[in-house]
Amino acid sequence: MTTSTYLARKDVLLILLFAALIMALLPLALDPFRLNLVGKYLTYGFVAIGLVICWGDAGILSLGQGIFFGLGGYCMAMFLKLEASSVGATKIQSTPGIPDFMDWNQITALPWFWRPFHSLTFALVAVPMVPALLAFVIGVAMFKRRVGGTYFAIITQAIAAILTILIIGQQGYTGGVNGITDLRTMKGWDIRSDHAKLVLYFANAILLVASLLIAQFVRRSKLGRILVAMREREDRVRFSGYDVAAFKIFAFCFAAALAGIGGAMFTLQVGFMSPSFVGIVPSIEMVIFCAVGGRTSLLGAVYGALAVNWAKTTFSEDLPQLWLFAMGTLFIAVVVVFPNGLAGLYRDHIAPRLGRFLRPQLRLAPTGDGRKQGATR
Repeated sequence: MTTSTYLARKDVLLILLFAALIMALLPLALDPFRLNLVGKYLTYGFVAIGLVICWGDAGILSLGQGIFFGLGGYCMAMFLKLEASSVGATKIQSTPGIPDFMDWNQITALPWFWRPFHSLTFALVAVPMVPALLAFVIGVAMFKRRVGGTYFAIITQAIAAILTILIIGQQGYTGGVNGITDLRTMKGWDIRSDHAKLVLYFANAILLVASLLIAQFVRRSKLGRILVAMREREDRVRFSGYDVAAFKIFAFCFAAALAGIGGAMFTLQVGFMSPSFVGIVPSIEMVIFCAVGGRTSLLGAVYGALAVNWAKTTFSEDLPQLWLFAMGTLFIAVVVVFPNGLAGLYRDHIAPRLGRFLRPQLRLAPTGDGRKQGATR
């Protein structure tokens, strides 16, 4: 099988158009502040892509993707915080060389699980691997016992709540409710400058486009077809000799790894990570991003993440008290009115009308003797 077998020309063209939008049009049209906001929205696109594979294709609804988004963000934040906590920069502390929140909580030595994050290489590997490993443990525990559907969704929600409580409760090791803040440099490079934010925006965009291509490759492969078949008739796939649990574990781990990458890019662009991005509310919001855009469309889900976050920023500035009600109303409207999201709305209603409008009329072709004959239908 060639790569072109798995990546249809239409899919590649749409992804390239999206790449042109985020890497050419938006940087030219937006000021640095707004472009940085778009970069922040794009980090949720990684979560949306993972949810399309996990929820849209495999039928596994996870209400705990904030877990993996937060873990990836914390892995990157730990490296950045250690770089900002050099002995010279923290010489006024009781214990120089450790993060400030540890010093405030009377911790006198760097904990063992922080030490490997002195290495950027280790941090970059940990960003997708730590969420994927946790997803693997959860997946083995649940899917091998055939726990799925609503029960799995509730369990992931409970794990998100537990992890949030754990992070807040262990303030001396995690920064508590404030999270890990005051992140300044990466290998001596100031990530707070406008130039750095622009570079990080393009790095984020390139990674997102690469993730779209990889996810599309998975969807069009035999593995992707098995995931869809498993969603529709799980028992039939199992009776055909396939290990359904293994496929579910793969989809769940793949979504977790992508969410971790999104969390790391969020930390780099925003400059902090806190438990407010780990819990139940952000996890549900991530599902709404995917549902609004279309849980069976990769690009639709990414556009949904952009649209919902833009609306959240715009409306919460003017009507902050009503935004959560608007979010709930939007989710109900998606489920009731257009369950396939914006992508389904375009595919079912806009594309057919657009095609009829743009379809060229049958023209009369000249014959050899100068006369014209009508095209045969």
